[in-house]
Amino acid sequence: MSSGGRPIREGRRKKSTVPTWARLCTIFGAVLVVLSGGVLVGLEAVLARFEGAVAEEDLFGDQAAGAPAAEKKSDIKGPLNLLLVGIDPRQPETPPLADSIMVLHVNETLDSAYLFSLPRDLLVDIPRFEKADFSGDRTKLNAAMSYGSKVPGEKLPSAAQGFELLSLTVSKVTGIKRFDAGAIINFGGFLKIVDAMGGVTMYIDQNVKSEHRRPDGTHRTHKAPGQGEGYVGPQAQYKKGTRHLEGWQALDYVRQRYPKNGVTDGDYGRQRHQQQFVRAMADQALSKDVVTNPIKLDKVIRAAGKSLIFSGRGNKLIDFGFALRNLRSDSIQMIKLPGGGVGTGSNYQGEKFQPIADEFFDAIKAGTVDSFVINNPELLNKAK
Repeated sequence: MSSGGRPIREGRRKKSTVPTWARLCTIFGAVLVVLSGGVLVGLEAVLARFEGAVAEEDLFGDQAAGAPAAEKKSDIKGPLNLLLVGIDPRQPETPPLADSIMVLHVNETLDSAYLFSLPRDLLVDIPRFEKADFSGDRTKLNAAMSYGSKVPGEKLPSAAQGFELLSLTVSKVTGIKRFDAGAIINFGGFLKIVDAMGGVTMYIDQNVKSEHRRPDGTHRTHKAPGQGEGYVGPQAQYKKGTRHLEGWQALDYVRQRYPKNGVTDGDYGRQRHQQQFVRAMADQALSKDVVTNPIKLDKVIRAAGKSLIFSGRGNKLIDFGFALRNLRSDSIQMIKLPGGGVGTGSNYQGEKFQPIADEFFDAIKAGTVDSFVINNPELLNKAK
């Protein structure tokens, strides 16, 4: 297979008849699917398998704040806001950085949603956070998780504690006072999920060359000292069109963000590609090729469990899955929030949103986001 993935013939896609009661879980990188009539996989078996696989932690500091344990709700009501954070951990002792920050806003009827990203370089005010002896700072958004993860007196950072500070910072940016659930997603785990599914088919909207990988998937070589930053050697390429990608290819493609490698709109292009990847993963995970194959389904569930830390603030991931059983991947609209740089060259400080982003956040709070998007169609990231 070429490094650009296998091209896929265009054609009308048949509508899936598989009842998918856990659409949210596919967005989190998990798969919880019940087959029509329970042909091969029983509901109880899937529930037990998945509940045992996913790590659930207090990501919002509810327990430390002395909040009473919430009773399990049988009826989760909308609207809902869910914070999804992707990390790419390297060494256990290295504080995690939030490489991808997404919010899934689900409408009151729980059958449609909007997925939007916040730039990792967004210039923000990170609030004081006593748990990490952090006094606050004005810097890039992705640093919030790193600052918050430091545990005084401990050698290893806490990703869950870092998530808490990041969520507080995102709340300040968006005006969303409380997130109903959150998840930390390990990008390395995403690779395993894609491979467990047999790859992912997605539309590549521009020709992209990899900064990090060779055509065979091995890492490119760093330039020698004195030759500047970057890498040398042949580059993996991802050609425009509908392609079938292996796990390493999909993960590599959505990491690219430099115009020199073909991502003409920089980090905003990377955000768009990540959103497209999430949609493609959801479609692939819910395809009959996965859900009617018990061996493949089991591999996907186990891979998903290893890549995910979840907090439902009193509700299980399973509860959210059932609540969002009517949510379809094609009813999740991808939103692009325009922005630009603060300073240039050596004076570059980060990114800032254009005023329309604040208007979008106000519409979420007011419950008028549907009409707002209709009146501002330029915010939609079209997915082929």
